[in-house]
Amino acid sequence: MSEPTAAVLLIGDELLSGRTRDINLQQIAQYLEPIGIPVRECRTVPDVEEEIVAAVNALRAKYTYVFTTGGIGPTHDDITADAIAAAFNTGISEHPEVLAEMAERYKAMNTEFT
Repeated sequence: MSEPTAAVLLIGDELLSGRTRDINLQQIAQYLEPIGIPVRECRTVPDVEEEIVAAVNALRAKYTYVFTTGGIGPTHDDITADAIAAAFNTGISEHPEVLAEMAERYKAMNTEFT
């Protein structure tokens, strides 16, 4: 059996525009390396479903693990979950109890839950 490997997919227009600086790759690599899972590739893609799907499929065909960051917040352009589901030809199911807990947390932070 071959040694496990990993890839990291950074997702977000804000990363590509330079508005946001990525810190996730470093943290993921520093966690994985000591447990014997080297990060062999990193890609950055915009908030475009087709590009996310293509990148996920390319990386999962080549590496044992694919870690994604970005695009899972409460804003309109956060499409990562839907894109990952599309890459695996599956859907997303909602769990009412989890949604209720998330709504409470956002309310406590005075943030709109969308």
